[in-house]
Parts: sequence; structure tokens; C-alpha cells
Amino acid sequence: MISTLEKEITFRFLKARKKDGFLNIISIFSFIGIGLGVAVLIIVMSVMNGFRTELINKIVGFNPHITVKPYDNQINIEKLKKSNLNLISENLFLSNSGEAIIIKSENSKGIILRGYSREDFSKLNIVKNKTFIGSKNSLIKNYISIGKELSFTLGINIGDDITIMSSAGVETIIGSLPKKKTYTVISLFESGLADFDNNVAFVNLNTLEEFFDLDIKDRNLEIYLKNPQNIENQKTITQKIFPNEFVYSWSDMNSSLFSALKVERNVMFIILSLIIIVAAFNIISGLTILVKNKTREIAILKSIGVLNKSIVKIFFLVGVIIGTSATIFGIILGVTFSMYVENLRQFLSSVFNISLFPEEIYFLSSMPSEINPSSIFIISLCSIFITIVVSIFPAFKAAKLDPIQALKYE
Repeated sequence: MISTLEKEITFRFLKARKKDGFLNIISIFSFIGIGLGVAVLIIVMSVMNGFRTELINKIVGFNPHITVKPYDNQINIEKLKKSNLNLISENLFLSNSGEAIIIKSENSKGIILRGYSREDFSKLNIVKNKTFIGSKNSLIKNYISIGKELSFTLGINIGDDITIMSSAGVETIIGSLPKKKTYTVISLFESGLADFDNNVAFVNLNTLEEFFDLDIKDRNLEIYLKNPQNIENQKTITQKIFPNEFVYSWSDMNSSLFSALKVERNVMFIILSLIIIVAAFNIISGLTILVKNKTREIAILKSIGVLNKSIVKIFFLVGVIIGTSATIFGIILGVTFSMYVENLRQFLSSVFNISLFPEEIYFLSSMPSEINPSSIFIISLCSIFITIVVSIFPAFKAAKLDPIQALKYE
């Protein structure tokens, strides 16, 4: 427990006095340093969390959340009626895919064709998007839906005919030749990721299987979840329902990307934590000077019967109060900046006429930010812990002062 005397002396030592000018400067720098360190950590973590969330939302917006791929036997449709699968899934689609070459005039490009039934295609999130142009319910026969990026690359518009060459061969008198088929563009989609828009196209499922000589038993089951974030648990449920099929998720397909983001976030946390550590060392300097300046007061306190443990508490509290108040200031500053980081980006871009966070590089039109309470709690805990650690040495040093020697030289 902290006594009233200890509280009173602690707050007196915290008050500024003219003769303690240099000490006050150190205390101010300690406060600002820790506050800015906490604020920068919160801002960086919020932006990285926001970037990760936006990236996940884009990926799960156009890719199946879980894919079940058959090995030998066709996927048992009866398993789709399982209650566990219906509880976690929002939509279940059968699909197939194949690699082909798209030819338009003198231009050609390799693409991935993904096949869906007309009904399933209209239910895809990428089709429900406001940026989708064209017919949503006409993916039949020789119609195709391509990305806007691909349409710009090849100079294609809705209604244009394109030729697609399949890897499946057709036997002729001169040998095996690749299949060719003409498709009419009926719609343009936009996922938000240029690589996807430039390399994927959608056709009717039956047309695709005929084009690539695929069998019905080769069809994949695409599962779109109600909560795609909690992927590992839901993948386990799916694996139990389909023990003889290959089950993989959007997380598996992008594991290297999200592993890199996680490593980068952890490294940034460690590097930026050094700011707090360096600022906290100023507290040691400040408290050491405070002990030196308050030698006479410490000697008087000891001579009137104040115990060593009370002296330790007093100087320890001084350091902790500086660090804790600086941490609270940093939290307020960091959260405020995180909330208005996009407004700040727009302001700086307009004032200095520079492009911060360019869309063509990051695939995002605005700087994302997601304030995570658990991250703020960890940052605050680390900051206060560092403050507590650096306050221990000067506090014990103050308690070790000999009151007779101290008063002798005063």
C-alpha cells in the first residue's frame, strides 16, 4: 500500500521548479518520447491490420473459401445435405477449371478458365459487386465473362468475339491439334486485384468441360462460408465430412503472403518498440538527476524516520507516473491518428502534391486502418512494463543514500 505521505512527496517531486530546469527538460523528453513511441506503434499496427483485413476481404471476395477436390470418385452430393456443412456455409457451388490461351486480333495471352452453371455464377460475390458490368444471368453456351484489366490489355469490349485455344487436342489426319472455340464477351468484372482480373475468365460449366474434355466426376466443390475469417476450424469440419477428398482453403493458397505479412508486422513491432525503450532510458537519467538534486530532502526524510522502502516507493512512483501518463497520451494520440489516417494522407498528398500509398502498387484506393483493442493493450502493457523496469534502479539508489553523509556535504 502507498501511504498519504508517500503520495504527497511523490507529487511534490513531480512539480516543476526553476532550479530543476534541466531535470524538467529530461522529464518532458521522456514523456514525449514514450508517448510518440506508443502512438507510432498503434498507428503502424492499425494500418498493417487494416491492410491485412482489406487484402483478406478482396481474396475471399472472388476465391472460394474452401475447395474440395476429388481424387478418383465424384463428390457425393448427398454430403452437401450434412447439417454441419449447412451451418457454416453460405453457398455451395460445383465448378471446374482449365488453362487456355485467349486470342484477339494479333494479341494472345494465357488465362485460367473457371466454369460455373448460370445460376451459380449469378450468386458469386464478384458478380454482385457494383463494379460488375453486363449480364449476370447469361453465362450459357459460348458466352464468357472477363476482367476489366484483361479487357484493357487486349482491347476487348462487351459484345466482342474472342478465340480461345484449349490444351485438349483434336485428332485430325495430320495429328493432334489444339481445340479452338469462339466466345462472345457478355460481362466485365472487377475484383480489385489486377493479377486476378488479368488472368481469370468465367464460362459455362458444361461448355468448359466439353472444351477441355473433362468429366463430371472431376468437378470441384466450392464452399463459401458465413465467416471466412475463422478458416482453420471450418476447414477441419469440412475435412471430417470429406475424408477421402483433397480439402484446401483460401488461407492455404495464400499462406506465403500472409506469413510474410505476419513476419513484417512482428518485426515492425520489435523495431518500433526500441523507440519506447530509448525514451524510457531517459527516465533513468531523469530519476538519477532527481535523486542527486533531492539528496538533502532524502536525508531529512530518513532522519525523521521515513523507511527505505518508502523512499523506494516515492522515486519508483515518479518514474511509473511519467511512463503511465506518457503511455495514455500515446494511446489517445495513436488512436486519433489511426481513425483519421486516410484524411491525413489526402491532406499531405494535396499540400505537397505527392502520391502517398499509390493505388496501382497497393491495389487499395485508400489507406486502410483497423484499430485492434488487443494490440493497444499489448503495446500499453509493454510500455508500462519497460517504465517499471527502468524506474527500479534509481529508486533503490535513492534508498541507499546515507543521511549523515548527505547532510554533511549540504
